[in-house]
Amino acid sequence: MNSRRDFVKKAASVSAGISLLPNLSFGTSLFNSTKKLNIAFIGVGLRGTNHLNNALQRKDVNIAAICDIDSNRIDIALDKIKKAGFKKPKVYGKSDYDYRTLLELDEVDAVVISTPWLWHTRMAVDSMKAGKYTGLEVSAANTLEECWDLVNTHEQTGSHLMILENVNYRRDVLAVLNMVKQNVFGELLHFRCGYKHDLRHVKFNDGKTAYGKGVEFGEKGISEARWRTQHSLLRNADVYPTHGLGPVAVMADVNRGNRFVSLTSHATKAVGLNKYIVENGGANHPNAKLKWKQGDIITSTIETAKGETIIVTHDVNSPRPYSLGFQVQGAQGVADFDYHTQRIHIEGRTKPHAWDKMDSWLKEYDHPLWKKYGASATEAGHGGIDFFVLNAFVESAKENIAPPMDAYDAAAWSAVTPLSELSIENNGEPQDFPDFTRGMWVKRRAYNWIKDTY
Repeated sequence: MNSRRDFVKKAASVSAGISLLPNLSFGTSLFNSTKKLNIAFIGVGLRGTNHLNNALQRKDVNIAAICDIDSNRIDIALDKIKKAGFKKPKVYGKSDYDYRTLLELDEVDAVVISTPWLWHTRMAVDSMKAGKYTGLEVSAANTLEECWDLVNTHEQTGSHLMILENVNYRRDVLAVLNMVKQNVFGELLHFRCGYKHDLRHVKFNDGKTAYGKGVEFGEKGISEARWRTQHSLLRNADVYPTHGLGPVAVMADVNRGNRFVSLTSHATKAVGLNKYIVENGGANHPNAKLKWKQGDIITSTIETAKGETIIVTHDVNSPRPYSLGFQVQGAQGVADFDYHTQRIHIEGRTKPHAWDKMDSWLKEYDHPLWKKYGASATEAGHGGIDFFVLNAFVESAKENIAPPMDAYDAAAWSAVTPLSELSIENNGEPQDFPDFTRGMWVKRRAYNWIKDTY
């Protein structure tokens, strides 16, 4: 343990340099088996198990340890590991803080954290302090203090943190990013994004009624209903911003030549969750008497240092199809793209005042990663994006280099939650974004997602 910590401290100055120039060390081939990474998984619920499944497809990793306070999830994970032909890992989960015992293992190189939101920052901080290369599920932090904790710990220890935002690897997202980098849209002006996903069936499930018809949460709930729903009861904020904002932030070079400057947020009234409870549990159900704090639709507008605006929408308590609502607009044209719509207008290349279907555009600007590995990635989860996000984590961790989405990104993207909460509480008052890079965004080189990403 001490030897690894000593190494990390000695490497801190080197790590800081790589953080400024994160693309210098990339270039390792996919599934490089000359180095094996010893990974531990803290949290093997649905999300953690998904990462575990993808890790078990690789020849360049060992599963060193797993941790979860739910013994059923431990049993499921051990069964998967055994069937995949891997050696049985060490197991932890006797208490909420047993993960710290796991972090003392010298044989663990990297840690993937997939736990309820309130544990994300404290576990990531402990992991970095233990000298582990840390992968953290979204969102990374709940408060501004936690955002700073992630950045400060990274800088103090030299340990790297990667926020595991899988949507950054979606095929259409990477193709549009390719268009942005090739100046198809001209000088950038405006973005739209968000998280619009009917999660009422996830937030209420007691495990006894049909899936999607339960009206229980907390101790009576199962899976995410045990913890996620409580946030809607207590916080009027965009509590899940990174799926939409992560891809847009990369397109706008945030933290690498640009940064978020200010944010304003507004929330509608809260209707959806009460309506769902009454319709599925009855007006006399105890949960029907609860007063939900989170507005059904939360809209935030972010201004960047370069003068772009970004509209971020959070909508998870109303009946609607899934959508992240991406829009990229520049001086030369605009694209709306998501699962339900793929349309583009580029001045001089499409008909005036008319939309063009994006099929040929997405094919022309398809990302090299998807061209090469798309066929093998599609079964990895969420249409293949989980394959790429875990691969980027593993390859970065094997070389102990800065990841494509680092501690500064984790802090900036997650800061939308507490800032939106403050703005809503103060009638939409603008909130200043902290500069988590302490001014270094001016000189940090943009990571080259087209050439250097795994």
